[in-house]
Amino acid sequence: MSNWKPKRFWKEATVVEADGGYTVQLDGRAVKTPAKAPLIVPTRAMAEAIAAEWQAQEKDVDPRTMPVTRSANAAIDKVTVQKAEVCQMLADYGGHDLLCYRALGPQELVERQVAGWDPVLDWATARLEAPLASGQGVMHVEQPDESLANLAAQFDRLDSFGVAALHDLVTISGSLVLALAVRHRHLSAEEAWALSRIDEEFQIEQWGPDEEAEAAAATKRQAFLDAAGILEMLMNPASRDI
Repeated sequence: MSNWKPKRFWKEATVVEADGGYTVQLDGRAVKTPAKAPLIVPTRAMAEAIAAEWQAQEKDVDPRTMPVTRSANAAIDKVTVQKAEVCQMLADYGGHDLLCYRALGPQELVERQVAGWDPVLDWATARLEAPLASGQGVMHVEQPDESLANLAAQFDRLDSFGVAALHDLVTISGSLVLALAVRHRHLSAEEAWALSRIDEEFQIEQWGPDEEAEAAAATKRQAFLDAAGILEMLMNPASRDI
């Protein structure tokens, strides 16, 4: 396998207004996506974050340090061309949401799940008109069709950039409800991440930490926070939901 890495060739990354939004230029040359499409994002905040990522690169370009650029690339090259399919895939998480599948025991874990997850499901009922049933164990829990439809309708309000960011929140946490709670500012990203980790943190308390698992969790946590930050860049300032 080749060890070739793209090299930094520019001195300055700048934000420039473009048709349909904002782009980033490297010494006057517009950045393009891996599929060679113009990298145009809908908000200045997102463009400024992308410019900062390019400006922070040193000798070699490291995409792992460029989460906003990667998300924009995914939105343009992948989500835009199959948005309906991506939205349906994410909406399907509502039918088997993490928050709806509870432990049979021990009692302490059961109580933690109830205390952490029930209030978020209550919020989904009131705010999203999407009451969801929960059950213990791994057997499938049937959900109301109307609730699933209302959850799916949430994607109608998002452009491809919002869908790309929400994709990471959903797939990393395993919960569409937690992702939407972050989207609507009912939960902070840190709060949602902690709620998604109730089972794992309980097991760590019982059996002790595992170095490899902790490293993987740290990587996922950062990706989750990055995705939430991108959603903020895409939204107008608003009050947290009550």
